Amino acid sequence: MAEQQQQPKHKRTISRYLQQSHERIFENNRKWVESKTRSDPEFFAKLSAGQSPEYLYIGCADSRVPANEIMGLDAGEVFVHRNIANMVPNTDLNVMSVINYAVRHLHVKHIVVCGHYTCGGVKAAMTPADLGILNPWLRGIRDVYRLHEAELDAIPDEKAKYDRLIELNVVESCRNIIKTAAVQQSYQDNQYPIVHGWVFDLKDGLLKDLKIDFEAMLEGIKKIYNLASSPDRRASTTD
Repeated sequence: MAEQQQQPKHKRTISRYLQQSHERIFENNRKWVESKTRSDPEFFAKLSAGQSPEYLYIGCADSRVPANEIMGLDAGEVFVHRNIANMVPNTDLNVMSVINYAVRHLHVKHIVVCGHYTCGGVKAAMTPADLGILNPWLRGIRDVYRLHEAELDAIPDEKAKYDRLIELNVVESCRNIIKTAAVQQSYQDNQYPIVHGWVFDLKDGLLKDLKIDFEAMLEGIKKIYNLASSPDRRASTTD
């Protein structure tokens, strides 16, 4: 007690705030449980029995974009992966494992890549500077700029250029998903999953569908990335 009294007043205030804000989470959790139980007494029994989501959502880690809420879906209805700027690098075992599990084991019917306007990761990538440990991650977004340099440089307004890079980053992430063996093989066998690209607008809360032509994009990458008919797969299907 004496040690606490010896602390500066501002430190005691911060300490009380941190404790109260932490306790608020558990109080909110109890209220959420009560609300769910009132509306559906079997909700948690069904939730604990397993998951069979229709959607895999790959989005930005930004705290302002809550996946379930913006889609109007409940717990158990969407499998979620989030990272800085909703990237899908083929060398990232995290996102590749999520896609593989969602497709091969959960049998999701849709994969959504959802970016958002005013994305800090994309903004950082537009800065031609050394950003330390962020460089390898941001390089993926910078490569998107390089791929679409002519289109982007033809946009005179900086905000419009920024918004367009956000959209193109989503499109390229969708393409990277379509390049995976799990998606190609599942689509060949089952006609799902379908890959979608969306952008969330923080100003009005609305989702913008970028109208990804999944079948055309899949056909377009097959010359180099056709993994649905690999030799090992052909051998296994003829045994």
